[in-house]
Amino acid sequence: MKGPQVLVTGATGFVGEAVVFRLLLDKKFAPVAAVRASSRLSGLCRVVPFDLDLPIGMPVLEEGGVVVHCAARVHVMNEAAADSLAEFRKANVEGTVRLARRAAESGVKRFIFISSIKVNGESTVRNVPFKATDLPAPVDPYGVSKHEAEVALWQISQETGMEVVVIRPPLVYGPGVKANFLSMMRWLDRGVPLPLGAIDNRRSLVALGNLTDLVVTCIDNPAAAGQVFLVSDGEDLSTSQLLRRMAFALGKIARLLPVPARLLSVVASMIGASGVAERLCSSLQVDIQHTREVLGWHPPVSTERALRQAADHYRDKEAR
Repeated sequence: MKGPQVLVTGATGFVGEAVVFRLLLDKKFAPVAAVRASSRLSGLCRVVPFDLDLPIGMPVLEEGGVVVHCAARVHVMNEAAADSLAEFRKANVEGTVRLARRAAESGVKRFIFISSIKVNGESTVRNVPFKATDLPAPVDPYGVSKHEAEVALWQISQETGMEVVVIRPPLVYGPGVKANFLSMMRWLDRGVPLPLGAIDNRRSLVALGNLTDLVVTCIDNPAAAGQVFLVSDGEDLSTSQLLRRMAFALGKIARLLPVPARLLSVVASMIGASGVAERLCSSLQVDIQHTREVLGWHPPVSTERALRQAADHYRDKEAR
C-alpha cells in the first residue's frame, strides 16, 4: 500500500515534473500532479488543474498528505510589467499563501517549499559560502518574493501546526534543462569561441537528480520539519571548469579565450549585459553541511554523471 498523497505543484515544469517521475519510480507515495495545462503525466498519475495566479480552483488536498510546492513565477526575460515586484508577489507570495492556508485547513501534514538561493543573496566571497543560518539578503524581485513567501509560510505553520520545510537550490541542471544552461550547451556543441577561459570564480550547482532526491527525503523524514535546507552537488566549479567539463560530456573541446574578468565586466556594462557578466564571473557557493547533518543526506549523483545525463538528453533532442 502506498504512503500519503503528495501533491506536486508546477508538475509541468523542469523540477516539478522530475519530482513526480521520481515519486512514481519509488512507488512509496501517491503523487498528484497539479498543473496549469495539459501534461505528459496524464495516465501515469492523478492530474489536477492548478493556477498559482488564480484565487479560485484550489486542488482538493488529502488530510495527512504532503504538498511539494514547485510552481512559481520565475525569471522573465524582457520583463514588460511596470511593477515587476508586484507581479512576482502576486504569484510567489499571494499564490503560495492561498495554497498553504488551503493545505492547513485540509489537514495536510507537511508543506515543502522550493524556494531559491537568491533569498540568501546574489553572490558570495570566494570560499565563504552561504549557510542556511545566514540572514536573508535578497536583491532582485524574484528573490524578494521567495523570501516573503518563506516568512508567510513560517507564520502559517506557527498558527496552524502544519509542518513547513524550505529548500533553497542554486542553479538546477540536468536532462531537459533550458534557459542559459541550454544556450551554453549549444555554444559548446557548435564550437563557438567564448571569452571565459580566465574566470576563476566558484559556483555551486545542483543536479536535478540530487534536488529531487532531497525533496523525496524531506517528505517523510521527521528531522526535516521546520528546517531550511541549502542543496548542491557538493562540488563547486569555476565558470571555465564548468564549460570544459560540459564540453567533454558533449564530446567537444571548449574553445575558451583567456579574457580577464575585469575587461569582460567593462565590455558587458557597455552593451547592457552587466547582469550576465556578474553571473558568469562572480562566485556563489552554498554550504550543505547542515543538510547533511540533519537529514543524513548526501548528493547521490556526481557532477560528472549529471553533466553526462544533460549532454545525452541534449544530443537526443538535437538528433530528432
